[in-house]
Amino acid sequence: MDIDIIELSKGSAKFVLSGTNPAFANGIRRAMIADVPTLAIEYVNLYDNTSVLYDEQLGLRLALVPLTTDGDYVPQSDCDCGAVDGVGCPNCEVSLRLDVEGPKMVYSGDFISADPKVRPADEKIPIVELKEGQRVMLEAIAHVGYGRDHVRWQAGVACGYKHLPTVEVEPCPECGNVLVECPEHAVFMARSIENLTEKDELKCIKCGNVRHIFDLTDPSLKVTYDQHTFVFSLESDGSYSASELILKAADVIKGRAQEFSDILKDL
Repeated sequence: MDIDIIELSKGSAKFVLSGTNPAFANGIRRAMIADVPTLAIEYVNLYDNTSVLYDEQLGLRLALVPLTTDGDYVPQSDCDCGAVDGVGCPNCEVSLRLDVEGPKMVYSGDFISADPKVRPADEKIPIVELKEGQRVMLEAIAHVGYGRDHVRWQAGVACGYKHLPTVEVEPCPECGNVLVECPEHAVFMARSIENLTEKDELKCIKCGNVRHIFDLTDPSLKVTYDQHTFVFSLESDGSYSASELILKAADVIKGRAQEFSDILKDL
């Protein structure tokens, strides 16, 4: 199995995963979306709210503010404290305070966290606009959870893959028309259609729009999939960097495989 990085930034990545099968590729995708442990606000203690938002609306907005996730925290279900009635300990929860008076736009960056390592991933997320005389004072409690339980814990917000397209072209008088018909015409722009590179093929979405240019039995143009190579693209909500999210998802797959192996040994 090989990985070739195409694009990599703090919040997004694109890479080619080869030498595997659709089951494993889909497992990585699902793990990034649903199985990576992530910190998010679950409970809110409201002491004063005279804003235009009801308490419930404010709580919903806060729950979807991504928090940078520190690996030292554990889910309450795995914590030794027992977390009676949702009240945990410093190992499984972190407190963030918010106390703002208007007139002011309240942003996620106005939170004061009990743990400096746990902060809103983006400090410019608008929460509510306060007018003169309005105030919001609250304590938000964040816990570790999983995207499979609620979207607030979904660290991977746009994770998907496709089979690597393979474009085979032979010289033909109709090939020039492909430049117009292909919706991803940048695939062929400034390049002879007979000299496509793998980078060009990555942009192909196999739409089929160009097929009517050719007789269906004409072998001049053939677009197929490599069944064992996948082009991944993903975005993180900021809880983790893109590279951390990929590695965390791989750790989840590895851990489940080890757990399954241990069960089989005990049979």
